[in-house]
Amino acid sequence: MSENTTYLELSQEGGGAHKFYEVTVRDTVVSVRYGRIGAGGQQQTSTFPTRDKAQAAAARKVGEKVRKGYAPAVRGRRAARPVTRRQVSSAPSTARAVAPVLWRFRTGAAAFGIHIAEDRCWVGNQNGDVYTLGHDGEVLARYQLPDGVKCLVADDFWIYAGGDDGTVYDLSSKVPFAAYDIAADVDIFWLDIREGILHVADRNGGLTVIDHEDEYQWSRRSAGEHAWMVRRDEHAVYHGHHRGVTAYSADGSGELWHTATQGSVLFGWQEDHAVYAGTNRNVVQRLAKDSGALEATYRCDTVVYSCATAPGGRYVFAGDSASSVYCFAADGTRLWKLGTGGGSALSMQYLDEKLYMVTTDGSLVCVDASDAAVAAARSGTVPVARDVKSAAALPTYTPSATVRTVASATASGIVVECVQESGRLRVHVLSDGYEPSWNVQFPRHIRRAGARYVVDELSAAAGGFYRVRGEIRQLV
Repeated sequence: MSENTTYLELSQEGGGAHKFYEVTVRDTVVSVRYGRIGAGGQQQTSTFPTRDKAQAAAARKVGEKVRKGYAPAVRGRRAARPVTRRQVSSAPSTARAVAPVLWRFRTGAAAFGIHIAEDRCWVGNQNGDVYTLGHDGEVLARYQLPDGVKCLVADDFWIYAGGDDGTVYDLSSKVPFAAYDIAADVDIFWLDIREGILHVADRNGGLTVIDHEDEYQWSRRSAGEHAWMVRRDEHAVYHGHHRGVTAYSADGSGELWHTATQGSVLFGWQEDHAVYAGTNRNVVQRLAKDSGALEATYRCDTVVYSCATAPGGRYVFAGDSASSVYCFAADGTRLWKLGTGGGSALSMQYLDEKLYMVTTDGSLVCVDASDAAVAAARSGTVPVARDVKSAAALPTYTPSATVRTVASATASGIVVECVQESGRLRVHVLSDGYEPSWNVQFPRHIRRAGARYVVDELSAAAGGFYRVRGEIRQLV
C-alpha cells in the first residue's frame, strides 16, 4: 500500500498562530491531522472512489493551507507552546466532621474547571474531558477537547472552555468550535469573559484582552508573576498574581489600583462590590472594587486553593490544601470547617444552598450547604453520598474542522455570509430581521470569502454583535 504525507506548520512571532496540518494519502484514503504544534491534535479520515481522486482532494487541502500562510516543516523541530499545569498537593483533613456530600462524579483526571448554571453543572479535567450534569447528578453529555481544560467560564448562557492547547472553545451547542486562539507565547493560567471580550491571565503576570472577533485589543504586565486570578465586570479587570491584586480600567486605559495581599493569589472570586483573593498564606481577602481597600480577611488553616461566596457575600467559602472546606460570615467569623471526604477543592461555586467543588482526585462533588444539613454533619450525621456513573451510551461531542453542506436553507434557518473587509474575513447576516452591519462571532477556521452558511439561531450580544447557537451548515 503506497503512502504519501505532507506536513505543514503556521507559526507567527508574537501572533496567535502556532499550528500544524498534516495530510496523508494511503491509496484511496485521506487522513488529516491538525492542531497545536507539539500536541497530538485531531484526526479526520475520508475515503474516495479512486486513488487519483484521493490525491486530488489531498492537494486541494494542502493548497488551501499554503494560501493561508502554512509552509512545509519538519515535525518536532519547532517547540510546543509553553504549558504550566498547576502543581498541587492534598493532605488529609484535620476537621472532626465530614461535609454532607449528596453526590460525587469522578471524571478520571485532575479537574480545575467548573461552572454551575441554573439548569446544569459543568466540569472539565486535564484529559480534555468536559461533562455536563443535572443538579441531581445525572450525567447528560461529554465533550472531548484536544488538550487539558484549565477553566470553564460563562458569558450569559454561552459556555467557554479554556484549553492547554491555547484554544478557547464555545460549548454552547452540541458541536464545540474554536472561538478564540491565544498567542503561542502566552502560557495561559486563567480566563474570564464578558460580552464577548476574553481576558487571559498568564504565567508571567501578563493580562491579554481579545475581542469577539478573536482580535487583540490590549495587554498589561502586572508587578507579579503567576497570575491565577482574572475577573471582569463592567468597570474594570481584576488581575491577581503573586504580589497581590491589580485593577485595570475595562478599556485598558490605565491602572486603577493595586493592593498587596497576604501571600500569592491562587484563586479569585467576585461579587458586585468586592473581589475575593485566596492565597498561599492561608487566607481569603475581600477587597473593595472601587478602591482596592482591604475589607475583611477569612483565615483558614492551610494554603487556600479556591473560594466562592453566597449571593452578596453573605457567606464566604474556601477550600484548602488539607481537604477541608470552610464557611465564614461576611465579617470574617469562621462558622464551620468540614472535611471534603475526597481531596482538596481546586474550584468551587455556590448555588441554592448547594456548594459544588472539583477536587484533587478529579471529582465533581455536590455538598448540601444548608444550615440544617451542616448542623447535622457537625453532629456526625451525613447522608450516604451517591457515586454517580455515566451511561455507556453517553453522547460525546468533539470539535470539527469541517461543516455539513446543504443545498438550501430551511424555513427557520438564518443565512450569513463571509465577506472581505479591510483585509479581514468578517461574517454578516443576510436574513431579514437582523442588523446587517453587525459582525457574527463565527469559527475562524471555516471562514471562506464569499461562502454562505446557515445557522439555527443568532442572539444579539451587548457589544453589538451576534453569537451563533446550534449547528452551522455551508450553503452550496
